[in-house]
Amino acid sequence: MARLTAEFWVHAYLARLRLNDIPAFVTAHGDNTAGAVLVKLNTLDGRATALHREYDLMTGLRKWTELAAGDEADVDAAIARQRGFDPDLWVIEVEDRKGRHLLGEDGLE
Repeated sequence: MARLTAEFWVHAYLARLRLNDIPAFVTAHGDNTAGAVLVKLNTLDGRATALHREYDLMTGLRKWTELAAGDEADVDAAIARQRGFDPDLWVIEVEDRKGRHLLGEDGLE
């Protein structure tokens, strides 16, 4: 089955967020074709959550799961560690006081 490039998915995700008036920006540009994507949800209160996609061996599907959550500085440190392991990693920061990231919507999961 054909997969979207990482760059295409990132641009589509940013467009979907813009349509919902949710500010977001790329903080780390990964590999355009096959880079993994990590989303940092910043609720602008000193707290954050980092989400990444994992492959579910039981269902064969990819799903978004929490990598780290808590104080923003701790989440940033977890993201930095991930970038140390994977320099091709994309990082998108979403800023929303309501905690919206839209990752559960059709086409984004």
